[in-house]
Amino acid sequence: MAVTAQRKSAEERREAVLEAALEEFAARGLDGASTEAIAAKAGISQPYVFRLFGTKKELFKAVVSRCFRQTLERFQRAAEGKRGEEALEAMGKAYVEELLPDRTFLRSQMQAYAACEDDEIREVVRHGYGDLVAYAERVSGLPPEAVGRFFATGMLLNVIASMGLQNLEEPWAARLVAGVKTK
Repeated sequence: MAVTAQRKSAEERREAVLEAALEEFAARGLDGASTEAIAAKAGISQPYVFRLFGTKKELFKAVVSRCFRQTLERFQRAAEGKRGEEALEAMGKAYVEELLPDRTFLRSQMQAYAACEDDEIREVVRHGYGDLVAYAERVSGLPPEAVGRFFATGMLLNVIASMGLQNLEEPWAARLVAGVKTK
């Protein structure tokens, strides 16, 4: 009996490309990433990648935008029904438990910041990060100092996680994180 491969919808193929691109861009950045490798991981042809996204930069921007959107969605789920410090704490916990352990997501985030030399990419990053800040401000209702501390702590955790120190096994890292947790 012949096995027939089920044809993917255009949306399924688009999602497959975004997932493959996330991995490739996280590992190699915008300049080092290969659309050929992305296409192969997604199980499609390289010309089809370009038909979907136009250019490698447009694909990178789509991946970056998607990452920020997914972070915002996680923040929204975590903070649902909460306000003030409780909302920020829930969002921070979700970030630490769900996003920081994901090395691909973390590295992709760092690659997005690194690619901000490009005006178009910088605009996507600014917009995505701005949405996160606006949501944190709105849901918490806290003053700029508290929201700023929340995001400063998050960026510090990104740097520590990028060095593989999530468990804070280095005494200096533990002291640094303890220092930002104090009010």
